[in-house]
Amino acid sequence: MFEMKQLPFELTALDPYMSSKTLKFHYSRHYKGYIDKLNELTKGTNYADMPLEAVVRDSFRHPENRAVYNNAGQAWNHQFFWNSLSERGAILPPLKIMKQIEAAFGSYDNFKKVFKDKALGVFGSGWCWVVQKEGKIDIVATVNADNPISLELGQPLLCLDVWEHAYYLDYQNRRADFIDAFLEHTVKW
Repeated sequence: MFEMKQLPFELTALDPYMSSKTLKFHYSRHYKGYIDKLNELTKGTNYADMPLEAVVRDSFRHPENRAVYNNAGQAWNHQFFWNSLSERGAILPPLKIMKQIEAAFGSYDNFKKVFKDKALGVFGSGWCWVVQKEGKIDIVATVNADNPISLELGQPLLCLDVWEHAYYLDYQNRRADFIDAFLEHTVKW
């Protein structure tokens, strides 16, 4: 049985960049919904006793298990997202990662610009990820429940949820402002 992971901070910890109302709705409705549906879909199957990441990888390879994949992917993505958020202000990447960012993007400021452009470029609902593959940093966008582990895009280091439910109560249609708030105030490497 899959269980919801506790948030690594209080519901009010990200104010004013992400309100407690948004976070509570996002966590207790959307994330909980994916966990509940995943448990319903996997009850009595081999998936029920597998680690979540293994369910994501395996169900992605089997189109007949698309509903399992969608809910497992969304649960895994959200768990990764919660850990990409800091209640103590923006936390910069470790020195080793910073050097890889500078090698790939020229500077951390340019990295933030490219990240924002990639996140804004997600049409509809999805995710923006920072991944590391073969010692190099890249920024990738995925849609719906897709993620770097299912698509084999590299080791995820950071992610931002750009589904509307992640920001609409606070930012309405201003996704750019939500991305800025993440990069400047709540990012956690």
